[in-house]
Amino acid sequence: MRRGIVAVAGVVAAVGLLSGCGAEDLPLVAVRVDDAGAAEVVLRPCGNDRVLGPSLEGVPSDRFGQEDPGRNVSGWEAPGSRRPVDAEFPLFSPPGAWHVLPVGEQRLLSGHTYQLAFGKDESNYEYTGIVTFTTADLAHLTPGQVWADDRAMSLGEFEKLAEDSC
Repeated sequence: MRRGIVAVAGVVAAVGLLSGCGAEDLPLVAVRVDDAGAAEVVLRPCGNDRVLGPSLEGVPSDRFGQEDPGRNVSGWEAPGSRRPVDAEFPLFSPPGAWHVLPVGEQRLLSGHTYQLAFGKDESNYEYTGIVTFTTADLAHLTPGQVWADDRAMSLGEFEKLAEDSC
């Protein structure tokens, strides 16, 4: 898993150095909580773009954002390139066609920060679809809300934000 994220980060860095700018982070992924309290993903890729991933990485919150946050302890990786469509699925059960590789515990861990991301798979690597969250972020959501772009919002607001971002 770590190698997959490092590879995506390496591609982003290389393209950024060559083009003078890096990939833009876009709010194309949200997380919500269903009626039973389980986390779900709301994925809204741009049009018919090919993407690398997605992947979910969970690391201790006190290490998140560090150059070497340690190994992923709770997540998954969907290696390779694909053309995903708008999708909604349980956080730890992505679509079977993605051939996901589970990493660590397949449940949300308190005190951990999670990041679900995918990158546009083209030579110019224009954007990364991304959401970062904790269990505390999800606990504060009210019915009908999602967590995206570092804040709570309605599903409708997220849909418009994602559409406008593309």
